[in-house]
Amino acid sequence: MRNRQILFLLSSVLVWALLNGCRSGEANTGAAAAPTPELPVLALDTTSAVTVRDYAAMLEGKENVEVRAQVNGYLDKIFVEEGSFVQAGQNLFKINDRPYQEQLNKDIAALHAMEAALANASLEVDKMKPLAENKVVSDIQLKTALTSLETAKANVEQAKATVAASRVNVDFTLIKAPVSGYIGRIPRRVGNLVSSTDAAALTTLSDISKVYAYFSMSENDFIRFSKGASGSNLQQQLTHMRPVSLVLSNGELYPHKGRIEMVDGQFNKTTAAISLRATFPNPAAFLRSGNTGKVRIEQLSTGVLLVPQAATMEMQDKLMVYQLADSNKVKRQTIVTGGSSEGNFIVTDGLKAGDKIVTAGIETIMEGAVIKPAANKQ
Repeated sequence: MRNRQILFLLSSVLVWALLNGCRSGEANTGAAAAPTPELPVLALDTTSAVTVRDYAAMLEGKENVEVRAQVNGYLDKIFVEEGSFVQAGQNLFKINDRPYQEQLNKDIAALHAMEAALANASLEVDKMKPLAENKVVSDIQLKTALTSLETAKANVEQAKATVAASRVNVDFTLIKAPVSGYIGRIPRRVGNLVSSTDAAALTTLSDISKVYAYFSMSENDFIRFSKGASGSNLQQQLTHMRPVSLVLSNGELYPHKGRIEMVDGQFNKTTAAISLRATFPNPAAFLRSGNTGKVRIEQLSTGVLLVPQAATMEMQDKLMVYQLADSNKVKRQTIVTGGSSEGNFIVTDGLKAGDKIVTAGIETIMEGAVIKPAANKQ
């Protein structure tokens, strides 16, 4: 009985050992048979591409005029509403003109007095001339009369200038639109005292039939920009350049194309950038002064390296790709880009023609992994 128990125990141990040995062999066989991943690889070569670059821009209306009072006084009337469109010459504000009208009346009266004094001086000269010729009075008396006449003429001219200045002040009490455009906010109300020295304007008038998008470009970008269009000088290049687009602050594309019409005469020494201005039509008055957006410039570039954006990854603010090295091992390679073109990055540093990169499945491999290169599917 005891021998049977011993045999049973030995048999159980033998079966357990055999089973575990088989399982271990299966696991080792599976690990050894793991296949090398087959991933698409692209050999880089130079090509031509339409590059796209975006530049942050600030928008301003074609005319953006601050409307200010030129005389002091109480605001009597406001003829317009905030946000309304006005034509050049249309009445905007009326300042109480009574003090200026009274001053004008006073100056006109003074002018009349001076004109009367001139008439008297002229009569005195007419009287003195025959008397002096007949030696009834001395020449000195005639010269004195002539001097008084000249003084009276000067007084009349001065009085006329004073009257003209008073008329100008009266005219200044009626403020008219200097240009056609949209009225901005009106912070003052009827009854407020306004002055020519006020810090805030009465309102702002914006002509937004066209809008100017001001943006800056780095020195390197400007060199590429200057080489991207035909022409013997910058003005001809601007004329032959492709129209530019405007990307709104919400990411939407503005429906009307614009053109770059102005380039600053010098670079900013602090930022090493140069300012440019693109002009966009604004027929629906959709864009307003103060809007922000991005000016999108498209240029045809030759001899560039294109890398699919899907083949890149961002790590610690650096853009990288997996480059195929010797023995089909992959390594991370940092790249520098200079714009994009139809789903590709334009590489300016980090890669060269002839280099090979992995274009898909990069999330499944690690640095130094061995892969089986496959043809890249376009």
